[in-house]
Amino acid sequence: MIVNYRTGAADAADIVRDIEATGGNASSARADVTDPLAVDQMVTGILATHGRIDTVVVNANTAPPPFAALADLSWTAFASKVTGELAGAFHLTKRVLEPMRAQGAGRIVYIGSTAADYVGEGRLAHGTAKSALATFARHVAAENARDGVSVLVVAPGAVRTPATAEVLAGERGAVIARESVLGRVLEPEDVAAAVALAADPALRAATGTTLRIDGGWSVLVGGPSS
Repeated sequence: MIVNYRTGAADAADIVRDIEATGGNASSARADVTDPLAVDQMVTGILATHGRIDTVVVNANTAPPPFAALADLSWTAFASKVTGELAGAFHLTKRVLEPMRAQGAGRIVYIGSTAADYVGEGRLAHGTAKSALATFARHVAAENARDGVSVLVVAPGAVRTPATAEVLAGERGAVIARESVLGRVLEPEDVAAAVALAADPALRAATGTTLRIDGGWSVLVGGPSS
């Protein structure tokens, strides 16, 4: 397993150690996935060392989304979020498709969000970016299915992370928990389990669709179910 990072070298090293502690093999690779040259160099290096790429999880964290209504949102901030989200997906996908198609198999997993389907206060930029990512994924799936490449989007709801801990510790987190079938906010392990499932080659017939991980939130509040 290759753990990509742009600036979080220490975090990547921690992940590598965790994988190795459980008996896995891992290493890290530094690349800004919004830079096509950096992506090409990283993928070329991986192929030279390992010979193939079976699964790619597209989970690059761009700059924090600007949480604002349209009236308070600048084009620069909006465009930065949308293009940042899509640039990494575009460059990385385009580069790995060639070896995946050549080997006749591959799996690409995109980390989306329930924000793609639900309108929330201040989530215009984030929701638009994730909706565009889901559409991108469907097209990639349609164009490459006959060559053995399958695509799935894992769309989490609110997840408790260091970036969201403060917000979810308050009333917002309590509301989400009450509106969830599970009665709690999602943890990173919930998303990791879904990604592991999505990466399983046995699930390759599920392509061009979205695996929703929202703790059953959509069951109670209504809305898209796929």
